[in-house]
Amino acid sequence: MRNNSEVHGAKSLDEIKQLTESPENQYFDRKSARLKIRDIARHVIAFANASGGRLAIGIEDDGTITGFQQQGAQNIDEIERCHIFECEPAPSVIASRLSVTNSHGETDTVLLLDVAASPDVVIHRKGDNTVFLRVGDKSRELNHEQTLRLEYDKNQRTFEDEIVQWSSFDDVDHEVLNEYKSKLGTSADDARVLCSRRFLIDGHLTNAGVLLFAKDPTQFLPQARLRVLRFQGENMETGAHINIVKDQSFDLPIPKIIRGASTLISSLLREFQYLGDDGQFATIPEYPQFAWFEGVVNAVIHRDYAFAGDYIRVSMYDDRLEIISPGRLPNIVTLDNMRTTRYARNPRIARALVEFGWARELNEGVQRIYNEMQEMFLKEPIYSEPGGSKVQLVLENSITSRMLRTEDSMEQRISKQVLESLSGYEISAVRLACLQKKVTVKELASYMHRAPKTIRPVLKSLVEKGIFDWHGSSMRDPSQHYTLR
Repeated sequence: MRNNSEVHGAKSLDEIKQLTESPENQYFDRKSARLKIRDIARHVIAFANASGGRLAIGIEDDGTITGFQQQGAQNIDEIERCHIFECEPAPSVIASRLSVTNSHGETDTVLLLDVAASPDVVIHRKGDNTVFLRVGDKSRELNHEQTLRLEYDKNQRTFEDEIVQWSSFDDVDHEVLNEYKSKLGTSADDARVLCSRRFLIDGHLTNAGVLLFAKDPTQFLPQARLRVLRFQGENMETGAHINIVKDQSFDLPIPKIIRGASTLISSLLREFQYLGDDGQFATIPEYPQFAWFEGVVNAVIHRDYAFAGDYIRVSMYDDRLEIISPGRLPNIVTLDNMRTTRYARNPRIARALVEFGWARELNEGVQRIYNEMQEMFLKEPIYSEPGGSKVQLVLENSITSRMLRTEDSMEQRISKQVLESLSGYEISAVRLACLQKKVTVKELASYMHRAPKTIRPVLKSLVEKGIFDWHGSSMRDPSQHYTLR
């Protein structure tokens, strides 16, 4: 059996490896001990104004351990107190020293500064009153307008940390919490884990704790849900012409909302076939998976949960997919800079979802949505703020151009007079047959979002009219299918 010192040594080695090899990101940065104390304060301030984070002093950007023994290194005691003497007001920082062996083989020290997010006040640097904000892996200086927006946003930040007085530990969904603990690699007590991340305070869940871990978040926050709607056609109809074919709400903790909604959306999306240059048919999805999934995750992370009058909606039409998230773009993010700028309105939720693996730390998501749409020869995603009270993402598919090609193909094979005599369901079946070599009951049912019992008479009618041929040994033949005559 290993003694305690050996166990401690193994843990230290693991921590040193993580500090030297982990990429710098929204929550972590490495800095040389030679850096001026005011410049170190810059990064402390940036973390405090954003989502909090860890600063490792004594490690170069490339991961080399240079420690505090090197020539030109600052005084470790002064760096340890820089948040007190260089920041106004002083943020909450926990300092710890880690014994290491530096690049010259000498016993040395790395200073770790764990900076807590400042929930309700903007931190400035003393002397010049400069404000910094952590954005991705950079600590950016804010201009006057950006600083004002950050000050306004800090009032919003308190929402995450507000205690829900009528909640308790009994409201926790332990399936979600166990998954979270597994991702963190900890076996600590459940309550301790929640308390350490300020999701549980004095026995009560915070708003962030409710949204992430409560079995029924809408019991406390009725707006905490996501609704998926699938429409038949390109517009929403009402009354006798209502065209909703699927309507499902998810009133669950955020991790389960993401998982459940993405599974449903994936099942509702269509696939299209096209004839490639090699003469073979290939299948392509209606939208790239990353694009719509990232859109859903971003909506869940960045929505304004303090706004109680609305919820997240995903609306699927024949020609587009729309994702609407209540609340304007957060802080320094605008429609013009959103591809390159990252800011979390809900930093505790954002960090938890990074740890779950649902979100990405760096600001790559929005840009990748653009890239994925472009690679599939689809139109650029459209972001907007309709009414100034919500953010909308629209992904358009290429159904229009596909349909134009299909209509040409249909009229080449079937006379216009015959086409005009067909029902809407029959035209849809013929259209699908023009898109691919053969049609099955299951494929047409999925394509039209209808039950198989509705589809079978349509195919039978087309066979009777001499438009389709049926292929199969019997009606129970699993390989049976239909083709255009």
